[in-house]
Amino acid sequence: MIAEPNAASTLPSQKENAVHDETVPESPAQNGTCVRNGNLKTPREKRKVREQCENIRRNSPASRRVSQLQNGEVVEAVTLFEVVSMGKQAMQSVVVDWVEAYKQDRNVALLDLINFFIQCSGCQGMVTAEMFQSLYKKDVMQKMTETFDKETGLQYKKFMAYPWILTVTWPVDMDNEDYPLIRTGPYWKKFKANFCEFIAVLVQQCQCSILYDNYLMDAIISLLTGLADSMVRAFRHTSTLAAMKLLTAVVSVHLNLDVNKHNAQRLYEVEKKRLSGKRTSYRLDQLERKRKEYEHKLLEIQNMMNAIFKGTFLTRYRDVIPEIRATCMEEIGSWIKTYPDAFLNDSYLKYVGWMLYDKQAEVRLKCLLGLQGIYSRKELVSRMDLFTNRFKDRIVSMPLDKDHEVAVQAMKLLMLMSQNCGDVLSAEDCEMLYQFVYATHRPLAVAAGEFLYKRLLSHGGDKVQPKGGKFGASTDQLKRLIHFFLESELHKHVAYLVDSLWDWAGKFLKDWECMTTLLLKNDEEDGEALSDAQESALIEIILATVREAAEGHPPVGRGAAKKFLSVKEKKIQLEDCTKITEHFIMVLPQLLAKYSTDAQKVANLLQIPQYYDLDVYSTGHLEKHLDALLREIKDIVAKHSDMSVLEASSRTYYILCREEIAIYSQVDCARTQMIDELMKQLNQLLDCFWQKEGGFCTDAGEISRMHSTLRRVAAFHNAHDLTKWNLYDKTLKFLVFETEHGSLPVLIILPALQCTYFSLLWQIAAVSENSPKETLFPLRRQLRHFSQICTCFLHHKEKDVREKAFMILCDWLLILSHLDSNNNEEAVGLLGYLPNTELQEKLFSFIQEHVFMDGEEEKKDLTEEGKDEACKLDDLHKKRSLLAAYCKLIVYNVVEMTAAAEIYKYYVKTYSDFGDIIKETLSKTRYNDKIQSAKTLILCLQQLFQTHAESQDSSNGVDFSSPSFANIKELARRFSLTFGWDQVKSRESIAMIHKEGIEFAFQGATGVDGKCLPPNLSFLLIISEFSNKLLKPDKRLVYSYLQRYITEPLACRGDKWQPLVWYRNSLLSNEDEESSVLGSLGEWPPVGSSKTSSFKRKLSNGSVPETSQTEAGSKAPEQQCVSQLSSAAGKSRKRLKSQEMHLQEHLPFLCPGGMRRRYCKDEVKTEDVSAEGPEDTIEDVDVVGTDQDS
Repeated sequence: MIAEPNAASTLPSQKENAVHDETVPESPAQNGTCVRNGNLKTPREKRKVREQCENIRRNSPASRRVSQLQNGEVVEAVTLFEVVSMGKQAMQSVVVDWVEAYKQDRNVALLDLINFFIQCSGCQGMVTAEMFQSLYKKDVMQKMTETFDKETGLQYKKFMAYPWILTVTWPVDMDNEDYPLIRTGPYWKKFKANFCEFIAVLVQQCQCSILYDNYLMDAIISLLTGLADSMVRAFRHTSTLAAMKLLTAVVSVHLNLDVNKHNAQRLYEVEKKRLSGKRTSYRLDQLERKRKEYEHKLLEIQNMMNAIFKGTFLTRYRDVIPEIRATCMEEIGSWIKTYPDAFLNDSYLKYVGWMLYDKQAEVRLKCLLGLQGIYSRKELVSRMDLFTNRFKDRIVSMPLDKDHEVAVQAMKLLMLMSQNCGDVLSAEDCEMLYQFVYATHRPLAVAAGEFLYKRLLSHGGDKVQPKGGKFGASTDQLKRLIHFFLESELHKHVAYLVDSLWDWAGKFLKDWECMTTLLLKNDEEDGEALSDAQESALIEIILATVREAAEGHPPVGRGAAKKFLSVKEKKIQLEDCTKITEHFIMVLPQLLAKYSTDAQKVANLLQIPQYYDLDVYSTGHLEKHLDALLREIKDIVAKHSDMSVLEASSRTYYILCREEIAIYSQVDCARTQMIDELMKQLNQLLDCFWQKEGGFCTDAGEISRMHSTLRRVAAFHNAHDLTKWNLYDKTLKFLVFETEHGSLPVLIILPALQCTYFSLLWQIAAVSENSPKETLFPLRRQLRHFSQICTCFLHHKEKDVREKAFMILCDWLLILSHLDSNNNEEAVGLLGYLPNTELQEKLFSFIQEHVFMDGEEEKKDLTEEGKDEACKLDDLHKKRSLLAAYCKLIVYNVVEMTAAAEIYKYYVKTYSDFGDIIKETLSKTRYNDKIQSAKTLILCLQQLFQTHAESQDSSNGVDFSSPSFANIKELARRFSLTFGWDQVKSRESIAMIHKEGIEFAFQGATGVDGKCLPPNLSFLLIISEFSNKLLKPDKRLVYSYLQRYITEPLACRGDKWQPLVWYRNSLLSNEDEESSVLGSLGEWPPVGSSKTSSFKRKLSNGSVPETSQTEAGSKAPEQQCVSQLSSAAGKSRKRLKSQEMHLQEHLPFLCPGGMRRRYCKDEVKTEDVSAEGPEDTIEDVDVVGTDQDS
């Protein structure tokens, strides 16, 4: 009979101690839960076996040597579980000790091993065993059960570990999913490795002796198979891992036996040939016996492998736990790679192929890693044809996997398939895979870059013989790269392409000498010169490679920049910068001279000098090349009016003209000379432009020349101080004339507006600490005048002028409202400026008209103008820029925060286009002022509700089912999601929303008795979306605040009062004592003399002392200052203040100061919320401002 344990006496008295990760867990054996032999009949026999078991443990070397401090005391390891989990002793000696014990008494040692596997599963229960003696399989199968005993509260599992029938008994909390394999901490991280190592060493140590005794392996395999079939996750996970590692170790034994068998067979053949004339030979017989012995062992090993595979793998490779499935896939990949003769066939490969479709990324990743080990060996690839044809499409699609690591490993696998499988990938497959070089995830892009480089750039050259010359091979690679870049039609992503190839083709991409030689080559020298498109692409590639080498980090949008470079990386970076400077100092003037008429090429080439090491000019005596560069830039500025070229030229002068470098005087002289010529040209044009009669020249040629000159001046005025040339008066005249007459061409207004803006900025920047007051008043007048001009231009007839004036005005207001004129407080007071209410209204009207255009009007405009997709994107970009400029004014308190309420109305409607900007605005304003931000949200909802109510028939009330009301409710839900999961951090804001919402809902109710239906009562449905963000004490407080508006609850019946009932239910959703009074008619509980009624009377007065109870409850609630909110429900939250502090600071705008102490004593103190989490949960969270301080 199986000995049934007594729950009261055999189970441990307590759970495993909750120790830190560094301590050793308490062993079940120390609590009297060691393995027992239930087959022994008499107490004497049982006692004898128990003593033998304890003596073996006590006398073993492992138990004597392994110890660890725990709680200041030495804990001696007396079980295999403790020895292995500690990892303080070499696993080889641990296994040797166990094998010796097994040879002395295999039953006791085997039971110790069985107990080891049970303990590794985290089981704190008891294992009992009886010897299997029945010959009838039916009797055995009846014992294989897993049941729950309701009387004792214990779980039982009976299974066969031949020749034992084991019974494992454990408490029900074994299902709490806490067992060694999944525990965290440095101690348990080592446990899995030690556990796997123990199994591998055990098989290795036993392979020459007891592995084939038809007892040990049968028992272990039966044990692991039985545990793997358990409903308990811990048993299943631990036994599956053990079984898979056991099979891996057995496969290694099989390989060794196979080698020994072949060696014995060869020796047998040699010996047989040598003794062909003799009938018998002792040596021959000995080899024959050895060969048969190896065959017999191989047969047994194969039976073990089949038993483990069929008993564990086939049942667990599709387990519900992803870790178990991942373990199976990891090990089968190892088996196929290690022993392909047995496992590399479709019978085993199909499981890997099937699990490529698994829902868990971890499982898919293990499959890909296993396949990489197979496809990396060419001798195995030929046997993968059927698998490759069947699952190739799935593997090709996996670089699109949502998990980044899976996508990366899939691309690496495809790289191996491309190298070793011939033409398995079609041209269409390769074209699709090439495009991943533009992916934003850098590891995936780098893997795709390897695929592109090895498949197209390096091996593609085999088809075309490189021509002779110094750069023959590199030239061919460059042309293939340029061809790919142009064919991909993603010209703006060249930086991504270069970054993807950098790790694999860095040497090739740093061959700037080859690139520039190819650009400077004449058509006569080579009939296959580059086309214009190819030259533009090559220049973009040169710029991208120079930037990558000089900056040493990926482009924007592809991972964060490197914070720290290693010594080796810094050395490489400095060497590259020096190489760039020495090469392009001499070559760049030639390139600029050749492409001086091409604006796109010149704009890209002029960005290269910003990566120079400028000291090379003086140390290398290369000033003549600097003169050549400055001459070319001056010539380019004279030829071009394109802003990209002009801005690049201005930036180049700015970089070269730094005072701390030796070439400053030379560059400054050239800059001054060029600007003098520009100003001379501008003065000549101005003399001809303004006519004596007060008009201006309308000649198209003169207007074009004036436009080009003003653009050049504006581009340089952006980076250089041109104040001494007195540009302000010259450009202001254009703006004044336009405001008075309104007939100037747009081509002149825009650059003139820009020049005037820059002139004033440079004057503000020049204000110093000692600036006299007399000089500040004229500047103040100029600033005010310019602001008026920009405001006037907001209503200009030309859209471009309106948008330019709005952008400048927003930046202008932001600068003037945050002046810091070198600690000159007087200057800040005179020059500072904040927009008045009228100007704020004009700014929002502009945004509403130019950004939040109705969909039908926008569609109509697009249809009439016939705009293509590119124009639509440009228009959207302009709108986003306008909205972002206005939102900055709100965030930095230039415009009142309440103005954001108008913006928030469009949050849901325009979420795809402007949702990120509006959400960031909401986050920043909440960070600045939580309470005011909450009032802005509720103001937005109130305005929408009023608009909706006005559009409805007043006699029928508000229609809850109308689309507009549903949209308001959805907007409130989205606002609620922005508060995230931390209810304590958002406590003040949510309480303020409810307070303002309740007051608005009952606003305008006739009579103080509340019998008449308030017109805004339906608004309670909208603010109910925020109820799930309230803490339980705050729900009660808000509920009590709500009750003050209802003096006679029994009158609040009927469908018209249903919003009130719904809102009340949202506040009392989890309050059993409160919700029990809810009826089908929505009746309110009597409040006559209850605590709530007392609280309501006190809440009605915001300043009455605690002893005063005579004030009338009809007074309107007064607005009170909001103190810092602390939690009343935070016994489990370390950040919360104590309850004593909470009583003093608990929502002062809801709870008046005179009654806080009594309310908290009556209500909050009796509530234990430390064990309760948030009451309501939501499926999706749209968090804003999660990084704010609570």
